[in-house]
Amino acid sequence: MDTKQLLTTLAGLLGLYLFSAGISYAVFTYLLEPPTFPGLLTPSVEAPAVTEEAGGLKVLLDTSGPKNQTCPITGEQFTKNEKEAWKKRRPLLVMVENHEESRPQSGLSLADVVYEAVAEGGITRFMGVYYCGAQAYEAILGPVRSARTYYLDWASEYGGFPLYAHVGGANTDGPADALGQIESYGWGGAIGNDLNQFSIGYPTFWRDYERLGHTVATEHTMYSTTERLWKVAKDREWTNTSPEGEAWDEDYVGWKFAKKEVEEADRGDVAEITYSFWEAYSDYDVRWTYDKAANLYRRFNDGEALKDLDTDQQLGVKNVIVLVQKESKANDGYPGNVHLLYGTTDEGKAWVFKNGQVVEGKWVKRSRLDKTRFYDSTGKEVELEPGKIWISVVPLGEEPNY
Repeated sequence: MDTKQLLTTLAGLLGLYLFSAGISYAVFTYLLEPPTFPGLLTPSVEAPAVTEEAGGLKVLLDTSGPKNQTCPITGEQFTKNEKEAWKKRRPLLVMVENHEESRPQSGLSLADVVYEAVAEGGITRFMGVYYCGAQAYEAILGPVRSARTYYLDWASEYGGFPLYAHVGGANTDGPADALGQIESYGWGGAIGNDLNQFSIGYPTFWRDYERLGHTVATEHTMYSTTERLWKVAKDREWTNTSPEGEAWDEDYVGWKFAKKEVEEADRGDVAEITYSFWEAYSDYDVRWTYDKAANLYRRFNDGEALKDLDTDQQLGVKNVIVLVQKESKANDGYPGNVHLLYGTTDEGKAWVFKNGQVVEGKWVKRSRLDKTRFYDSTGKEVELEPGKIWISVVPLGEEPNY
């Protein structure tokens, strides 16, 4: 082989090597650091300017009229304008985390109902129910986190197909497969209601690494807003009815509510409620203090007032409900066996705190679609106080102190 042929062969081999190396680099780069696809993975951006009025919330409706329209979820009174808005929509349920690095959260002050239980590792997670109280204002929501199977059971109580917003979820084969259950329930099909960030992306969802004034890990940075999520639903024709024309609340039976508020002189003196979820996980211990004049329970996490980041107001509710349910491991093969299950369809101990008083009794939920109901020691269903509701689910062995 002469020199020219040798050089040509070497050049060809070098080119083949460089081509192979380039392909290998591209493949491994893709596997280890996936590229950013528009609408799926989004860069950090500034939060939209929705926090300009009304104590940090953007005003959407005139609410100056009489409050004589009853919310089907909380029994609270709202204006006609607010009812006209909510009648066109389904309830919006949003997964919001409670890790230390997520506090203070955004948007919980507008939730009609909040559900709370451990997601994994002793860390609790919230599911806010947005309907009546979220029509007059737009609020940032978050940090938004992933779906868990027991939250789907509670979400199913809102007409069977509420709008459900989350960032992915448990998807290991087995009893904790939340993403598989969303499909099996038909939420991603013709009825439609699954607002998974993985399939929606920017600008409905965005990441903000500096929202708390300091950098936090990526898992604590996903946000959306009430109106952006309802807009996606409207664009997909996920309104107040299913494609078959069935309204979400056609068969909805809510909780029972008192007809009028108890006078201050007749309110009780249960001034403080405390409870834990897992022993030795004090970061998630809860305390509520009762404001007798306002007839509100004000929330603390690990001794600190739990505030809405955008309003800077401490969260307060009319009803605090603590349920005891059996907690167990999913044993689905997921690393660390961290996926949990709760006995949501059964019955067990319950404490209902309202008007500075406590009703000790039980909760009952017979199927996924049935409403969780609360009964006193005589078997009579408890009448809640019209207004916001917070439901905490603790495992067997834990009980509230008051």
